Amino acid sequence: MEKILVTGGAGYKGVKLTKSLVEKGFDVTVLDNFMYGFEPFLHLVENKNLHVIKQDIRNKIETISKYDVIFHLAGLSGLPACSANPSSAHLINVDATKQLIDSLSKDQLLIYASTTSFYGKSGTKCNEKTTVDPVSHYGKTKYMAEQFVMQHENAISLRFATVFGFSPKMRMDLMVNDFTYKALKEGVVVLFDSFAKRTFIHIDDAVRGYSFAMDNCDIMRGSIYNVGGNSMNFSKLEIAEAIKKQIKYAIIDSDVKDKDVRHFIIDFSKIKSLGFEPKVTLDEGIAQMLEIFQYYDYFTHYRTI
Repeated sequence: MEKILVTGGAGYKGVKLTKSLVEKGFDVTVLDNFMYGFEPFLHLVENKNLHVIKQDIRNKIETISKYDVIFHLAGLSGLPACSANPSSAHLINVDATKQLIDSLSKDQLLIYASTTSFYGKSGTKCNEKTTVDPVSHYGKTKYMAEQFVMQHENAISLRFATVFGFSPKMRMDLMVNDFTYKALKEGVVVLFDSFAKRTFIHIDDAVRGYSFAMDNCDIMRGSIYNVGGNSMNFSKLEIAEAIKKQIKYAIIDSDVKDKDVRHFIIDFSKIKSLGFEPKVTLDEGIAQMLEIFQYYDYFTHYRTI
């Protein structure tokens, strides 16, 4: 049985990837500092194939040599978090990644959670050979880390589209999740640079993307892949209108410019040629979240009962 390490395995994508791997019978170790809490992860801990290391990724992983496959998801994600903590973002996203890579043998497979964010604001169609132009500190640190990753001869870098959908460890700073929540709870969504296009993938398809890379490592190793689908490139306005097909709310198109300036269309032909395509549509993901958000409150606090 292959031994797998998932760094950041208690995070938004990590917890669902971990669940998928242990259910398939793999021996899985999660390394996470649990800075966002333990509760979203606790439903997995009784599985006998799961082991947990409570540790910050900035510290050296003493047991790294025992794992056959390392899914490297740990990191500081998104523009707000990285802009608020620029030094930590570099230490976590870049330096810790280099330290991890330096500890690996050539036989250990590394699958890196990269991002399409660093394609920037070109407004053009981008593939894996397109010159990147990261516009945020988050994008810059992820790209620097990816360059170190690809120096490891047994590595695959997965440049994921912007993820959406529900997870036990929910993130509301992701566009589709944020718009859907505000549409239902507040009845209004304000758009900045509504024309700007990005690319999206449901969290379940992202998890499938990780497993696909591991299953096809013989042909994917040593390369970078955009992970998503060619039918999932949408502008902010198109996202808002897709939500409006399912719930009535107000859309305000603001003249204020977005601080997170990203505008591009992604070509996913490379991974599609290997047989990977997303299964969950935008409309299906929105419908699921609208159902859950009927009773789910992201910002919870003590109330009088």
